[in-house]
Amino acid sequence: MSVPPQLSSLSVGQSNSQLSVELMFQSIMGMMQQSQIDIADLKHECSELKQANANLERQLRDNNQGYNGYYRASTPGFMTPAVPSSPQMRAKSPFLSPAIPNSLPTLSAPVHHPSPLGDNAISNSSYFSAARDIPGFYVVIPAGGAGTRLWPLSREGHPKFLLDLTLKGRSLIQATWDRLLPLTSASRTTIVAGPSHVTSIREQLPDLLSENLFCEPTAKDSMAAIGLAAAILAHRDPDAVIGSFAADHMISGDDAFLAAVAEAVEVARNDYLVTIGIAPSHPSTGFGYIRLGEPVNIKNAPNARLVSSFKEKPDARTAASYIATGKYRWNAGMFVMKATTLLKFLEEYKPEMSEGLRKIGAVWDDEKERNIILEKIWPELEKIPIDNAVAEPAAEVGRVAVVPATFGWDDVGDFSSLSDLLPAEANQPRVLGDPSLVLTDQVAGGIVVPGSGRLISCLGVDDLVIVDMPDCLLVTTRARSQEVKRIVKKAKDHGWKKLL
Repeated sequence: MSVPPQLSSLSVGQSNSQLSVELMFQSIMGMMQQSQIDIADLKHECSELKQANANLERQLRDNNQGYNGYYRASTPGFMTPAVPSSPQMRAKSPFLSPAIPNSLPTLSAPVHHPSPLGDNAISNSSYFSAARDIPGFYVVIPAGGAGTRLWPLSREGHPKFLLDLTLKGRSLIQATWDRLLPLTSASRTTIVAGPSHVTSIREQLPDLLSENLFCEPTAKDSMAAIGLAAAILAHRDPDAVIGSFAADHMISGDDAFLAAVAEAVEVARNDYLVTIGIAPSHPSTGFGYIRLGEPVNIKNAPNARLVSSFKEKPDARTAASYIATGKYRWNAGMFVMKATTLLKFLEEYKPEMSEGLRKIGAVWDDEKERNIILEKIWPELEKIPIDNAVAEPAAEVGRVAVVPATFGWDDVGDFSSLSDLLPAEANQPRVLGDPSLVLTDQVAGGIVVPGSGRLISCLGVDDLVIVDMPDCLLVTTRARSQEVKRIVKKAKDHGWKKLL
């Protein structure tokens, strides 16, 4: 039986149509598979580039050991030699905070008379004369953050500023207090902190006046913290010049540091917002940079320059090019200004925040009124760093100055930088804690924190970060130590909040 031509052509058309659909489907599937392969390759390339950039930064840093005559790994802690602390002051645990697991060995509380030289434990307290005091100068120490890149050593309950990371018997916040005391006094030294750290701060700093501990209800970043102190101090003393210095930074060369702060105060009295620029010791990708501008020509401030611009954290090659010009300094987040000047800048660039902080400052010393106003205003304040809020826009109109400084500085931002600050024999890993708990063979570089009390043994591995705590263990490399906060986020997402 013959097939009619119409049906025959229809069948052929249907077959061709089905074939076209199948070919199109196969083509789409092929493209999707290729796209997935391309995405996987791209992710792999990004990971390799990130690793290469970290390695390049370390290589550049190692090649610049002699830059400016300062290399952090050359001495215990920092460049400035320190008199060895007494045996009873040296802790086997890096913790000074009482809020730590009971299984950790704790530092006893010996009678201690802090030196005005902070980290440099020199017993001669007359080294600085009374002339160092700057009338009308108030110190503000923001003490916040959990130091997630130093987890599990640093936790929310005992962040890095409460820890003795050099095993000298003083925490970072205690060293900051000691260091700044020659320029001011306990009556003019203030701290801004969150509710969970107030008790520990009081225990570590018994000379801190209760009315000078400003408790912010919740963390709102540096602008709210420094702005709060400025508003309170401006209400107490309209002529106050304030200097903000982080609680968790390490500094060497105290004489150079105090001289730089004193020069910054002179510039600040001329209504500038002043920052202190650190001479970079290596092309770091972890810090922001300040480009130096023209001199400001102010009496008693011969080194002060205008800030040409602020630069975000660069990659390793860009950082190296910055250093090669000699016109850049690290932005250490140290700011000096009149309290009223800061509030005026806030009024111009962040008027709502300025209004709210002024209202809080006006009633702060009345506890009942303070609580009412805080509850109403604080939750609405913007969460923003001081750099973005006022420093960068003010620099564009020539109202920000920088004092280039020569002292050694580090924000101890990760285990790689911490390892550079600890003593060790050539090519040996640094040990933060009891060295008798660490056995190594054919191991170079890295850092080991034996915080659990058990023996840690390493064979044939280089540049590792091993942090062994009673409740958890971290193992990574120095090159990846900036990424530890990713593990902290994963621990939080997976329900391990008790370890954070």
